[in-house]
Amino acid sequence: MNFEPVKWLGAAEQGGAPYFRCEFDAETVAGATLAICGLGWYEVCLNGRKVGDHVLDPIVTNYDLRARYVVYDVAAYLKPGRNTVGVVLGTGWYDHVDADVWNFDHAAWRDRCKFALHLRCGGAELVSGEPAGWRCTTAGPITFNSLRNGEYYDARLEMAGWAENGFDDSAWQVPVPLAPPGGVLEEQTSPPCRVMRVIRPVALKRLSPTRAVADFGVNLSGWCRIRVRGKAGDTVELRYGERLFPDGRVDKEHIGKFVLSGENQCDRYTLRGDGVEEWAPRFTFHGFQYCQIDGEPELESVTAEFVHTSFADAGNFESPDAELNALQRAVQESYRGNFVGIPFDCPHREKNGWTGDTQLAAETGLCNFDAASSLEQWLDTLADCQRPSGQLPGIAPACGWGYNWGSGPAWDAAFFVIPELIYRYTGSGRTYEKHFDGMLRYLDYAASRASGDLVAFGLGDWNHIDNAKIAPVEFTSSAYLMHCNRLAAKFARRLGRGEGTMLDARAERMRDALNARYNNGGGSFAHDEMTALGMALVFDIAPEGERAAAAERLARIVRDNGYKPYFGILGSRAVPRALADAGFVETAFRLFMQPEYPGWIHWLRQGATTLWGNWHGEASRNHIMFGDVSAWCFRYLGGLVPDEAHPGFSSVTLRPHPVPQLDWFRMFHDTPHGRISVGWRREGGTYQFNVSVPDGIEHHLEPEVE
Repeated sequence: MNFEPVKWLGAAEQGGAPYFRCEFDAETVAGATLAICGLGWYEVCLNGRKVGDHVLDPIVTNYDLRARYVVYDVAAYLKPGRNTVGVVLGTGWYDHVDADVWNFDHAAWRDRCKFALHLRCGGAELVSGEPAGWRCTTAGPITFNSLRNGEYYDARLEMAGWAENGFDDSAWQVPVPLAPPGGVLEEQTSPPCRVMRVIRPVALKRLSPTRAVADFGVNLSGWCRIRVRGKAGDTVELRYGERLFPDGRVDKEHIGKFVLSGENQCDRYTLRGDGVEEWAPRFTFHGFQYCQIDGEPELESVTAEFVHTSFADAGNFESPDAELNALQRAVQESYRGNFVGIPFDCPHREKNGWTGDTQLAAETGLCNFDAASSLEQWLDTLADCQRPSGQLPGIAPACGWGYNWGSGPAWDAAFFVIPELIYRYTGSGRTYEKHFDGMLRYLDYAASRASGDLVAFGLGDWNHIDNAKIAPVEFTSSAYLMHCNRLAAKFARRLGRGEGTMLDARAERMRDALNARYNNGGGSFAHDEMTALGMALVFDIAPEGERAAAAERLARIVRDNGYKPYFGILGSRAVPRALADAGFVETAFRLFMQPEYPGWIHWLRQGATTLWGNWHGEASRNHIMFGDVSAWCFRYLGGLVPDEAHPGFSSVTLRPHPVPQLDWFRMFHDTPHGRISVGWRREGGTYQFNVSVPDGIEHHLEPEVE
């Protein structure tokens, strides 16, 4: 659908969430479509019915550079004759009302809520975008809404029938025309956010006659739906968190420190007083396992609604080890809960689209979910954030924060790593083709900051157990920048561009410089940090004649340290893969499965249902950046290896590697051609393998059995 030209409308006065309505006539309804961009978020109704099941639409972008509209088939919502369309807007990321340390309340795009809408049937425009055809009010029941604070709703202000024919809107005002947000308008094609699961409490504890705390048994993103009974004007407050104080109250101290105004993660509902009332917010979301419900009204029930991007499941694995299965579930829940429109770092404290978290977890996302189109549209937002110099921020969207701290090559690698993964998993190269020129600008920018072909800017092996012992930032940043140059060289050759030779030469100079400064000989790199050794292997820094010694050294260090992960998020991907690639699959598996601190299983034994943001768990307890463990299991235990020579699994060689800790293992992954399944079982002293691939796909089974 061609969305432009279009008129933008907003409320004439400040107040609560603006409501808009327009009555119109339709001679026929067959083939009717509605396209809308409502900023920050919208809900649209036709004849009193909400259109679609999307929530938190449209997905956030840098609105002054790009904004997205959503198209619906609405024939089923219309009737010949008189009809009414209604729109209500929330602030979202666009009119970011709460102050925070990332400055979104000072974003260049910030303006009052606005929308643009087309309603067409048979080529005819059914609704005019001219203000005179509409009426609006800010005196509705949503009295306040904020991305990070929450939503306040006064049911006494509800307007029954406001989106239906014949409603008395004589007290409403004519909306005002507003400037467009400034960005190009394009259709949103990635899956929207939806309520994907309704969760009942596993426990509901009464702390007092006016206070209860619900435990939903899983850390999630979304909100609570309550059913309450009480007097008109009584208020219920919902406070969301992932931990409890010793006295049982919800503890939000660790997740609220970056929000500088208002109360973080708090919703309020004021009753109208006519029996049982049901409510859930619509223009905010929270990260939580627990919800504290405060107020005089009687609580009939409370449920959690798990909200995330509605991409389809695309893979899973299972084994006889209950803790490995629980770890896989924790990874999946973390990925879901950290993808609400965009991929981000945590659904409560920040909600920011951190590039490092996203690139480290991207392969896990593609193994488990049909996440490619969602990642592609987020990469468009990252590209919009790129400065003319080529510099990238550490978060996307961004409004000025994150360029000079919080980024660096290991984070900026999202611009390169994710397009390559999408190519290998789906066969589509359009992402790297679209962004190739931006990649070159970034690589030139990074090269301008090099000294002796090495760079020392950016974050390093973040959230190591001991920051004094992390691998040198110059090593990790230079290794990632070298890797990005190599990926760009591949893109250049696939696209028939001439820059490949130059990019390979630049990468080789960086490799030589890394060896000159950090190769101690005998397979030793830097100070023998696990991450330094792992990256020397997975990024092919170690010379061929020293790779075996480096792998042996890494395996020995891991064993000598009791298989405990003495690394941060960069090492969490590099070290297990380096070990497995060198044949130490069991060593890597034991690294994941050892139960002591620090470690993945240690989290689970503390009651974690999602991955934590650091090993000690004193910050966020719902992060995805340590989540490559799932992709590792698909690749090494299941043998699923996406081949750049056969992208999209048009041909596949499966290399499962059994480990003695498991008697059996089975996994599946849905490719563009159909489902690939791999299973193995130990029977006596031998292994039996079962493989299923889509018809017509050439495949080879090459198990790696010790």
